[in-house]
Amino acid sequence: MVATILVMLTMMAPVKAPHVVFVAGDHEYSSEETMPLMAAELERSYGMRVTVLKSAPDENSEENIPGLEALEKADLVVLFLRWRRLPREQLEHLQRYLDSGRPVVAFRTTTHAFNYPAGHELEKWNRFAVEYLGGPPGWGRGHYHYGHRSTTEVTVRAGEEKHPILRGVEPRFGVVSWLYHVLPDYPPKEARVLLMGRAINAEKAGAVDNPVAWTWTNRAGARVFLTTLGHPGDFAIASVQRLVINGIHWALGKSVPMRWKGPIKIDVVYHGIRK
Repeated sequence: MVATILVMLTMMAPVKAPHVVFVAGDHEYSSEETMPLMAAELERSYGMRVTVLKSAPDENSEENIPGLEALEKADLVVLFLRWRRLPREQLEHLQRYLDSGRPVVAFRTTTHAFNYPAGHELEKWNRFAVEYLGGPPGWGRGHYHYGHRSTTEVTVRAGEEKHPILRGVEPRFGVVSWLYHVLPDYPPKEARVLLMGRAINAEKAGAVDNPVAWTWTNRAGARVFLTTLGHPGDFAIASVQRLVINGIHWALGKSVPMRWKGPIKIDVVYHGIRK
């Protein structure tokens, strides 16, 4: 009888809302504006608790993202970073999070999140994407894009149509983001590529199709969902919104919503590199 009562009480206990921490800091793609909008939708429509952290005092501050201690109790971190040089004491919060094996979702320039000079004691963080995202080791060295006047046609990779992250995502759609070239070494062979991109009006010769979204298990055993999409115009597209909401649920180990509660109103201007 006692055991039965304990089971019933356990079943009646409220489910703790997952805590998602967004960390935004980039010079180009207005992540400080798009990420709060995505975070608000998770809180409003999907019952999650959210914290949004930004570079301070603005996106051009490469050496300060206050509040990273929030990662100590986070269930998921969502990263949109570009060429940061955070101090050791801030990185320690991120390092402990990553070492814990908790999941990671990341966007676009997070493939080159850090940019410490050669010989710096934290230079190893320049390879952050290799170890924790299944992405290339910084910008250059075969990692580039096909030009700011190009766009990208995205298609669901054959055989991945039923992956939960792709629920409700159109089999083919266009985005504003210029295609990132990550092949042939990234993502790793053990990653699961979900979406492929084709450059439209590429400004570089020899453009080839490249992965634009994949899942992976990183060195700490954590679930990873990375997409190289992330232009503010992308987030206004329903398929991208669903991709993000689905990817966050998947990373948390939660069932992807059967019912779409969007669309989300996102009207953020691309300002270019403000540096």
